[in-house]
Amino acid sequence: MKQVFLESHNLKNIFSGFGQFNYHLVKALAKQPTPGFSFVLHAKDIAVLKQEFGQVFTYRKYHSISRHKAFRIKKKYDLWHCLNQNIKIEPFFNTPYLLTVHDVHFATQTPPHQKCALRDRFNQKLKRSSAIVYISEFAKKDTHAHFNVPDVPQYVIYNGNTITVTDLPKGFVPKQLPKHRFLFSIGAFSERKNFMSLVAMLPLLPQYDLVLAGDNSTEYAKKLKALAKKIGVAHRLYLTGKIEDVAKKYYLQHCEGFVFPSLREGFGIPPIEAMAFGKPIFISNNTSLPEIGGEHSFYWENHSPQHMAEVVKGGMKKYALKKDFYTKWYKSRAKSFDWNETAKQYIEVYQSILS
Repeated sequence: MKQVFLESHNLKNIFSGFGQFNYHLVKALAKQPTPGFSFVLHAKDIAVLKQEFGQVFTYRKYHSISRHKAFRIKKKYDLWHCLNQNIKIEPFFNTPYLLTVHDVHFATQTPPHQKCALRDRFNQKLKRSSAIVYISEFAKKDTHAHFNVPDVPQYVIYNGNTITVTDLPKGFVPKQLPKHRFLFSIGAFSERKNFMSLVAMLPLLPQYDLVLAGDNSTEYAKKLKALAKKIGVAHRLYLTGKIEDVAKKYYLQHCEGFVFPSLREGFGIPPIEAMAFGKPIFISNNTSLPEIGGEHSFYWENHSPQHMAEVVKGGMKKYALKKDFYTKWYKSRAKSFDWNETAKQYIEVYQSILS
């Protein structure tokens, strides 16, 4: 029986983007038949995973010391799958190696002549790779634009939708409840997510409050609050902090629309989650987002407050006039991003490499 090693220690940060990818892929892989090979799950909290997955996987406990070259894992597995491009854990020996590439934004954040640890690490991963999976066509195109990619088999496999059940517990209400109709977004509070543009847009959309979910202890969160106060919309801005899935479902179910002005996304799961609730989707027309949003989402060509507000107003009118059509289309598109299908495609890649 051959063994596929899943370098999945990002499971320890389950609410991060990489943590969500690791968890939902592993969960879907657990449901699939794997004739001729089995999985070894590399994670910190093995007891919790055993409780959920039992004997479906073999488990190897993660130790931070294995990030260092001298203490790398020395067991030779038949295939090593590196589930994201940033992790420092590598096999000690040369072994068949599959790399999943999410986003290479670090390629342009540091000038080429300056040292960049992420860029150097990624170059080493590319050289080691026997095959590469990209999570979007954009991620593939961007990688080829900035790196010398080896001549190995390459695939694009989309992530699945993390929300497949939209029901809420009866009577559930989140801690922060807007007083009026509201727009909703979720993500890391960082410059890349561009939430400042949403706050700047608020004075032009007086009929809506704005709910933003993410780590509100960051410097960027302070900037959001300061801007809201400066332009007189602090009473209409709700920063929830990090939220559990049930609260996220509540906001998605009750919002008027989902707004996602990100400047860069390797894939972009939040808009898909919102589609599962049939909500109108307002997103930036850049990077991978048009791949995800499809033809009936509403796109911002730039992020001036006037343009963004006009797109929201126009999109809301179109949505209201053909609500049944848009609702059905969004829900259908959300279902097309299926973790089980994602897992099946990964298994085909594993089998191709192992054979």
